[in-house]
Amino acid sequence: MEIALPYRDHKRPLWLLSLFVPILGLIGPALYLLVSPSEFWLWLSPLFFYFGIPLLDALIGEDPSNPPESEVPALEADPYYRWITYLLVPVLWASFIAICVFVASQPLSATGLLAMIINTGGGLGFAINLGHEMGHKKSTLERWMAKLALAPACYGHFYIEHNRGHHRDVATPVDPASSRMGESIYRFVLREMPGGFRRAWQLERERLARCGKSPWSLDNEVLQPALISLALYGALVAALGWQILPFLLLSAFWGAFQLTSANYLEHYGLLRRKLENGRYEVCQPHHSWNSNHLFSNWALFHLQRHSDHHAHPTRRYQSLRNFPDLPRLPSGYFGMYLLAYVPPLWFRLMNPRLIAAVQGDAACINFQPGLRERLMRRYGLQEHAA
Repeated sequence: MEIALPYRDHKRPLWLLSLFVPILGLIGPALYLLVSPSEFWLWLSPLFFYFGIPLLDALIGEDPSNPPESEVPALEADPYYRWITYLLVPVLWASFIAICVFVASQPLSATGLLAMIINTGGGLGFAINLGHEMGHKKSTLERWMAKLALAPACYGHFYIEHNRGHHRDVATPVDPASSRMGESIYRFVLREMPGGFRRAWQLERERLARCGKSPWSLDNEVLQPALISLALYGALVAALGWQILPFLLLSAFWGAFQLTSANYLEHYGLLRRKLENGRYEVCQPHHSWNSNHLFSNWALFHLQRHSDHHAHPTRRYQSLRNFPDLPRLPSGYFGMYLLAYVPPLWFRLMNPRLIAAVQGDAACINFQPGLRERLMRRYGLQEHAA
């Protein structure tokens, strides 16, 4: 007779190592200062993020383990996981400020500055993902911590746009954060970034109007993190000089573009069916692309278990589960970013996967406007596959 052993989260100690992720961005500057003033060191972190992590995903492979549903309440209640996210916020702020001091104090060339922008933007992308994790929670503390995490990237409106906009409209043509079949990431970013801000502002304006308040009230949760960003950037400019401002703005853009890259992958071409009443069907697990690669999932707080996240938005990262037979990416997010940045490679790999995921039914594909007929002919699609 087999005895069921009590569940143990084998990744529990690994999550603590997340505290060192923001510090990765300081390795290059530290080597530059302590070993030799070679700008080669500044490229180490970008190379690791965009090439090292995909290689580790390929070598380590996927993680099929899931917590039993019966253990999820205990996992959710364990403060250990929560404190890791809390502690990451001051670590992120300290790392960001230290990098800004380094850039302002060193005579870097244009390529050195480019390396530091990519490096810092990668860290800010991690901060946005942390804000995403905490912003979904119900406690006031975690929601304010989310705003603090988003502030260095100047992307505080994401807290509103994502929770109340994207999760409502996901995998529909009206969602600026859901990419379409045939849409390149460069066309997507022109729709996603401004569209996300407009939706966040509109959602808050409508909420405040119902409360009889002006959209310029300090109760506006788009303005709150924006004021934190303004205070932070103002303090850095005052301390380091105006020359730091272009670096701050370009790093913030690259951080936001990491979010854009993730959004581009997560629902590419997938479409919820429109019902007879004009509404879209409830979001289902097959409306998200998933990846179960262990290393990148650790680095992203299980964001790549995306179907379970949309099914249970408030569920904490340690409890998110993997399911078979869902749309699946061939690599983790970091490897897929590189493919997305070369649209012909992305379309060649992902369009056939998309068609297989929807079983050839064009009614389940979110097409880029103007490309529907061409793509249907090219791939031999039917409106309603048998």
